[in-house]
Amino acid sequence: MAYKCFDVDVKDKIAHIRLNRPEKRNSMIPEFWRELPEIVNSIHEGGETRAIVISSTGPHFTSGMDLSVFTSGGIDTGPLGATGRARANFRVGLLHLQESFSCLEKARMPVMAAIQGGCIGGGVDMIAACDMRYCTHDAFFCIQEINIGMTADAGTLQRLPKIAPEGIVRELAYTGRRLPASRAKEIGLVNQVYASQQEMLEDVMQIAREIAERSPLAVWGSKEMLNYSRDHTVADSLNYIATWQTGMFQTGDMMECFQAKQEKRAPQFEDLAPIRKIL
Repeated sequence: MAYKCFDVDVKDKIAHIRLNRPEKRNSMIPEFWRELPEIVNSIHEGGETRAIVISSTGPHFTSGMDLSVFTSGGIDTGPLGATGRARANFRVGLLHLQESFSCLEKARMPVMAAIQGGCIGGGVDMIAACDMRYCTHDAFFCIQEINIGMTADAGTLQRLPKIAPEGIVRELAYTGRRLPASRAKEIGLVNQVYASQQEMLEDVMQIAREIAERSPLAVWGSKEMLNYSRDHTVADSLNYIATWQTGMFQTGDMMECFQAKQEKRAPQFEDLAPIRKIL
């Protein structure tokens, strides 16, 4: 399927999603917010893919939300007279925008962001919802919303304090300063910094291949547990993994690992089952 904002390539059970509007600095126009969840949810539901890599084209990863989102009805501000109804619609529209990134967090497979150049505004919202982040030496990150007189509202302020030290996140959120790649690595926002985008993509794809070689059910369970544990107590999280294992723990993948080791070959695992909607 052709998309306006993305190119999508699936190879060796790895989905590579590329932002493809470099001439516009990959700004997030209205189509972006519809296409990204459509792509990710399709991958999530299909089950054949075992890792997702998100990268970009041109000198910058993304300049963030395009102003056309506000002027095209993407967020309904409504007429001035209908205050209550307009505000209620605004909330629904904002929740819809948030889901465009939350789908990355909910996907059954890990999502990896490979970032070059500027990652601004909505770009930070997006990468914060990914499992891992990698960047080039010229990358920088900016919570741009504060610089245009608004509060970031699509996930940055909710997810970033779970990734990086809260004091640093507050400084970035209050000042709108740029966070350079080297500092992003120091505070744990990114896993690694690379000299070039090509080097970054080669390494990120290799990590994706390693993930794809593992049991997809075990990887999904690991992601589910890590996300749950981030937001709950240790006691609640231990209770949840016990419940998860009661239903999901199967010896088939373990036996395949043991047999493959004995036979000195790579293990072969079944894909996740497609999600079949009731309605």
